Amino acid sequence: MRVHIFSSLRSPASTKLALVAVVVSVGALAGVFLTVQPDEENFRQQREEMVRTQLASPRGGMLEPVRNPDVLHAFRQVPRHRFVPAQWARYAYGDYPLPIGYEQTISQPYMVAKMTELLQPQKHHRVLEIGTGSGYQAAILAQLVAEVYTIEIVEPLALAARSRLAELGYKNVAVRVGDGYLGWPEHGPFDSIVVTAGAKNIPPALIEQLKPGGRMVIPVGATVEAQKLLLVTKGSKGPRDIHVQEMMEVRFVPLVRGRQ
Repeated sequence: MRVHIFSSLRSPASTKLALVAVVVSVGALAGVFLTVQPDEENFRQQREEMVRTQLASPRGGMLEPVRNPDVLHAFRQVPRHRFVPAQWARYAYGDYPLPIGYEQTISQPYMVAKMTELLQPQKHHRVLEIGTGSGYQAAILAQLVAEVYTIEIVEPLALAARSRLAELGYKNVAVRVGDGYLGWPEHGPFDSIVVTAGAKNIPPALIEQLKPGGRMVIPVGATVEAQKLLLVTKGSKGPRDIHVQEMMEVRFVPLVRGRQ
């Protein structure tokens, strides 16, 4: 998953924590994930606290709290600590991203929640995710929609996520190793698409694979420092009939392409 290095929120505290998390031996952590955790009640309480203080509460500035009750319920259900290496499990519900190996991170809870809410997920929807990472975003979406298709270009992460999601019982998620820029046309069109990497432009293939009336959430910018999270809504008159709305400033690492 080509995810943001810093917290997408520009607070000094969360940025510092994110930097520390990314710097500490991320490569050595690959594949070292929790399989058994005896203190599930403690983690459940941490999830409740995360939802209450990070997602549903006002964050100040222009950052709106997450209000969709179904999205908030999904975050209460998904065991985030199972999607991070064991070394980071006690930090799983903190307000910052964490390393998952291969110089990648699991995104900050608020950013995952806000991007999910912007999709306006419905029970009958088919959703495409670009950037599987550890599988956390896919697991959240699996609680909310009928089908999730997720693509990861880093093969070890994709294989580990596929195994983890299956172990946790998410039967409505399909994981593919590949170039997310090209989407997954065999299973399109999609009701919504979420991209967890910074693109220089909106990939034409993803617009093609979005249903009329569908929504795509994607960070776009020429550089990491100039990215904005965009909400793209597709009209009924073809690929060029799109409405783009800037939601907030973010920092994601670039969307990496496969071999051309």
